[in-house]
Parts: sequence; structure tokens; C-alpha cells
Amino acid sequence: MAIRTVLLAMLLLLAPGLQAAEAEGVPPQIHLVSEEWLDYTNADGTGLAWDVLRKVFEPAGVQVVTQSAPYSRAVGLVRRGEADAWVGSYKEENADNLYPRWHFDMDHIYALGLVGKPEPTLETIGQYRLAWVRGYEFQHYLPNVKHFREIQRREGILPMLEHDRVDFYIDALTEVDYVLDQAAQPERWRRTHVAELPLYLAFARSEQAKALRELFDRRMAQLVRSGELEPIFEHWKQPYPFTADSQPH
Repeated sequence: MAIRTVLLAMLLLLAPGLQAAEAEGVPPQIHLVSEEWLDYTNADGTGLAWDVLRKVFEPAGVQVVTQSAPYSRAVGLVRRGEADAWVGSYKEENADNLYPRWHFDMDHIYALGLVGKPEPTLETIGQYRLAWVRGYEFQHYLPNVKHFREIQRREGILPMLEHDRVDFYIDALTEVDYVLDQAAQPERWRRTHVAELPLYLAFARSEQAKALRELFDRRMAQLVRSGELEPIFEHWKQPYPFTADSQPH
């Protein structure tokens, strides 16, 4: 009897969100797919991004289903309609996707190079020979980039830098730190902040995904104004990317 009472109470609490979602034609579930990033989109469903996205959708009656896949496969799953959105896109990165107005986080972009190299800035980064993981398309987001190489795996980047095949490796801070962890002499290396890029959900081109995108934008506007997302970033010890008067990029 006690268990039935608790279950009934939980259903009553969820009912307003479920009814609202149904009334707007929003499906009861969203299937999100992402490359696995440590403490951000862990394969077990934990991590900062998964927590943020659950906070966006689940109080509105939409269950979040997570899946891990390599970057290019995640994009392909959404293109084929096998997932509703992929996580961690830059603005208008892929013409096959629909993009919301609101971002859900910021990517802290760093350049990794040998200490002897000049320190790059956003204004000068385009002068150098750069490398990044295939598919990230940083040439569209960093100014005046002329010479770059795309690599398949991060494991080979340190020898590439050591042998002067490129000047800097470009990636988000977490991934730069992953590469640095492989260095036998970390004091030989320097990471330099060069940009902040908003991160988005990249939705499929379907009516279901359109409804989910509209819900996402409404919920993000509410959560940014209320500050309800800030404890999630504090929990994962990451910078909070919003203020109460933040606007979509």
C-alpha cells in the first residue's frame, strides 16, 4: 500500500509536465547521442551535459535517452532519423540539422604547443599551421585560418607538434588536457586560451525534432532567467556560461 501511494504521488507530480508536452505535440521521449567526453557525456549517462539536458526536458515531461557514439557516427544517426539530436555542435555546423536559438554551454577552445612557440591569440591564430580532430571544422569559427590538418585520433598529436609538422593543436580544454596527460615532460608544453564557442543541440529535420527544438528554447530561456542550471555546473566544477540577462547567440 505504501509503495502504491508513493507511485501515485510521483505520477501526480509528473502529470502537469506530461500533459503540457502532449498538448504541444511534443513526444514523451528525446533520443540524444554524443561522443563520449569525460565527466560531460559519459557512456553511463552521467556528466554535465547529460544533467543539463535532463533538467531542460524532464520537468516538461520528456524523458531523456542517452547514447554514446563517435562524433561522425552521432551526426549520421541524427541525419538518418535514428536519434533526435546530437550533442555539442557549434552554431550551424551542419546543414543537415535544425538548430535552436539557445546554446546550453560554452566550449573553451585552447591551442596546445611547445613552450618555445609564440603565444597565439584569437587575432593571430590564423597565421599558424594548425591541427584538430576531423569533423570539428574550426576553420569556420577561428578567423583567417589558412593552413590546417585534420587528424583521426588525438593520440598522435604530440609527436606531430614535436616534429614541427604543425604549430598548434586546437581543441576544447578537456580534450587538450587529455592530450597533455600523455606527455612525458608536461613542462615542455603550453596551452593557450583562444576562443569561447557556444555549444548547441543539432536536431534532426523532422516534425518531432522541430517540436523538441521549440520546447528546448522555451525551457532554456526559463532556466537561464531562474539560474536553475548553475548548481549543475558547480557540481561538475565547470564555469557557469550564463547570467540572468544572457541572450541566445
